[in-house]
Amino acid sequence: MAAEDTGAEKYQRPTWDDYFMEVAHAVSKRATCDRGRSGCVIARNKQILVTGYVGSPMGFTHCDDAGHQIKKVTHENGDISEHCVRTVHAEQNAICQAAKLGVSIEGATLYCRMTPCRTCAMLLINCGITRVVCERRYHQAKESEEMFKHADIELEYKYHETQEYQ
Repeated sequence: MAAEDTGAEKYQRPTWDDYFMEVAHAVSKRATCDRGRSGCVIARNKQILVTGYVGSPMGFTHCDDAGHQIKKVTHENGDISEHCVRTVHAEQNAICQAAKLGVSIEGATLYCRMTPCRTCAMLLINCGITRVVCERRYHQAKESEEMFKHADIELEYKYHETQEYQ
């Protein structure tokens, strides 16, 4: 017996990449810096290994409570950008969670809001991450993109636009 055609579209399950990105969005809701509420998921073999979100070190005051701790950075081309340094990045917190739990993330994929910064890229390379899936591009992504390419880490973007900050 054939199913009745109700005109409704058939439900489509999300791809694994879309699923893990949705989980990263849920994780980002725990972030404690409104300037970049970001979260990430590290997964391997269709299983979540660890998650991380932007937040101050344990026991330290959060941006949401005390405000941002902004530092200006002058880049080689003379551009100046401002960064909140009160918090630990989502990728760094995920790596710390893996270390605390004794979970190897070698050979895994990281899902995140935007291209990891240079420091996070170096850490991910040394942890053995083999693929990074980003929702959008970070405005200072070029160096991280070059590092991932040099390390043979696959880098993919869901959208080909740069993430805007508040």
